[in-house]
Amino acid sequence: MILESVRNIFKIGELRKRILFTFMILGIERIGTHVVTPGIDTAVLAEGFQNLQGTLFGLYDLFAGGAFSKAAVFGLGIMPYISASIIIQLLGAVIPFFQKLQREGEEGRKKIMQYTRYGTLAISAMQAFGVAIFLQSIQLPDGRLAVPAPGLGFQVMTMISMASGTMLIMWLGEQIDGRGIGNGISLIIFIGIIARLPQALIDEYQQFAVGMRGLLGEAILIAIALAIIYAVVLLTQGTRKIPVQYAKRVIGRKVYGGVNTHFPMRVNTAGVMPIIFAQAIMFVPSTIITFLPESDFMLTVQGWFSMDSWFYWIFYGLMIVFFTYFYTAIALNPVEVAENLKKQGGFIPGVRPGKKTSEYLDHILTRITLPSSIFLAIIAIVPAMLAKIGNIPFSLASFFGGTGLLIIVGVALDFLQQVESHLFMRHYDGFMKSGKIRGRRG
Repeated sequence: MILESVRNIFKIGELRKRILFTFMILGIERIGTHVVTPGIDTAVLAEGFQNLQGTLFGLYDLFAGGAFSKAAVFGLGIMPYISASIIIQLLGAVIPFFQKLQREGEEGRKKIMQYTRYGTLAISAMQAFGVAIFLQSIQLPDGRLAVPAPGLGFQVMTMISMASGTMLIMWLGEQIDGRGIGNGISLIIFIGIIARLPQALIDEYQQFAVGMRGLLGEAILIAIALAIIYAVVLLTQGTRKIPVQYAKRVIGRKVYGGVNTHFPMRVNTAGVMPIIFAQAIMFVPSTIITFLPESDFMLTVQGWFSMDSWFYWIFYGLMIVFFTYFYTAIALNPVEVAENLKKQGGFIPGVRPGKKTSEYLDHILTRITLPSSIFLAIIAIVPAMLAKIGNIPFSLASFFGGTGLLIIVGVALDFLQQVESHLFMRHYDGFMKSGKIRGRRG
């Protein structure tokens, strides 16, 4: 069935061109992650970065697809764009100007996109300057520097190189949106995370080859991985369907409305953002301690915030629960949904339009967010637990949960959903016989 669907893809000229174009753009992006910024000793940099895993720099490197640890021109990845988008989204919740733009439809969306681009350029320039200062500070015990010739010239060159790299990545993502298939920015993050998988599998094979894990242990790992992926798919696809009726309206000789439908409320409205926020905050102490003199107190604090400590797991889980509610409140406003339903002549059976509807939606949202937040917390902690208890290399354990797995599953489902849309439009079967794959929304 799957092979037949793949053959059908290449029978459709437009779809074939879109997919090949998407792969070409992603290939260009991967090439850029290996082009090193001028003025850097890569051997010293690689050795210096060994001590920075588990810090904010390690998290940044994840989203940059390994380009940050190489100080490549694409070293900042797409994170400045994501940061700018989040800032604009948060401003839309509190500043009337951005709220007005959000309501202006396509024209408003274009203006918001333009402001996001300006914000991306400003953020990437500031971050690139900070990265230049950081790179100049890397020095090995034998005195070798990651930047042999530090100074203003190197800082300006790094700012220009990395900021330009980020803007190019953003442009490549927009090209995928327009001429390829799938969400360009999401696919760029996706391919960066997936690029780590071959090395992770090699590390695991080496453990198996030297007898550190037997065939039964590998089978158990595969079973755990499949079970976690299945659970993440359920979380990503899960929705609570709220019945909605639309009143009949007579306009001229035509009758509009009078239909019964439903409003799909996603179980995981916040997506992967709670884990990203919580992980960034949890890495702050480790990052600060890296630049401070060693002491017994500092070593104790570093132990608390180590990814293999119980304190880290519990506090990290609580932070994810908090940020899930926080980001859900920003992403979905029950009052706004209730007002839109009322304007369109829709109502929930048994619930009065207006305030009562918003209270009803808020009650349901609160109830479904709790199990979602707890599940997100568990998924986020699983990699660290497997790395400690199962003695699995963290490079592989990171694919058993956390930010990486949620992004991989979400982007893959979205990509398949768009491919299926093209197949069904031309009367071909998709990847599933019963029903379409519901891709990510929003």
